[in-house]
Amino acid sequence: MNYILHHLKKFDWILIISALLLFGFGMLSLYSSSQGRGDFLNFNKQLTFFIIAIFLMFLFSFLDWRMFREDPYLILCFYVFSCLALIGLFWFAPEIRGIKSWYKLGPLSIDPIEFTKIVLIILLAKYFSMRHIEMYKVRHIILSGFYVFLPAFLIFLQPDMGSVLILIALWVGILIISGIQVRHFLVLVLCFALLLIFGWNTLLKDYQKDRILNFFTPQLEPLGSGWNQAQSKIAIGSGGIFGQGFTKGSQTQYGFLPEPQTDFIFAAIAEEFGLIGVSILLILFSIFLWRVISIAIHSQSNFPRLFASGFSIILISQIFIHIGMNIGILPIIGISLPLVSYGGSSLIATFVGLGILQSIKTH
Repeated sequence: MNYILHHLKKFDWILIISALLLFGFGMLSLYSSSQGRGDFLNFNKQLTFFIIAIFLMFLFSFLDWRMFREDPYLILCFYVFSCLALIGLFWFAPEIRGIKSWYKLGPLSIDPIEFTKIVLIILLAKYFSMRHIEMYKVRHIILSGFYVFLPAFLIFLQPDMGSVLILIALWVGILIISGIQVRHFLVLVLCFALLLIFGWNTLLKDYQKDRILNFFTPQLEPLGSGWNQAQSKIAIGSGGIFGQGFTKGSQTQYGFLPEPQTDFIFAAIAEEFGLIGVSILLILFSIFLWRVISIAIHSQSNFPRLFASGFSIILISQIFIHIGMNIGILPIIGISLPLVSYGGSSLIATFVGLGILQSIKTH
């Protein structure tokens, strides 16, 4: 008992409290949109996911993070299992809105992509923590890129371009933190530019091209591909400073705002809680990210520093893209808001990451 209490005293409680407050913010918005739909199933499921997530966070916090650094076979097993789970989606996952991303287990859905993100953070942290002084060798960039490419390619085939971009951001971010040379970075930028040209002509589906084109010319199809982003902007603008009030947002309650529980939950919050609510949300995210980055800065070795950095890269990328989609500065690619949007797999994976961070902090 004394060990448990001593362990809990070492927790970064500012990090935990800010995460809980962000989750609470999301639950308020989820309750509001559930009332508008007359269906509280997602609200109740999110509470169940939260209980599981909290349990796993504490469980991982008691595990010694050094086992990830010192046992390459454990990481390899996680990586292989993640790839197999992604492959299995093509045969066992139902197609939802043209995408196969979730396993259905009764009323629950499991998204292996979210857990793959955590596995890749661990794998890249392990890989570069042992090779940071050899970053001048191109083979480390190529091999680490292969580790990311395989799951990213499987995710692309679903197709889920948003998650692919998150994984690429993770890889490039850790490369930069690990000390990639400038000339190698410029070559990567050139390769990405060529890949974008090739992808536009051969890989992207028509609806993905429509979303990108609509981003630049939304006025061309205001009732078609431009509808979602237009409704999001209307919802944010109608919120004003103080918002329309809890459960009183017209766009959210009457179904004009698409996916108010996931892809456009930021717009739903802005509509009902206004600029004040959005400011509080952004302050909470700032505190949350500050504590994650602080763990990276104060880590005494490379693995925990890279893990915390990779975790923050994933979070920052998702927050930036989600808000950018909602306010109209980025194309819509279906990225949820961490800890706030509905989604059990995302919530559980995020709290597992927090558990590993707490292990780093306490051990």
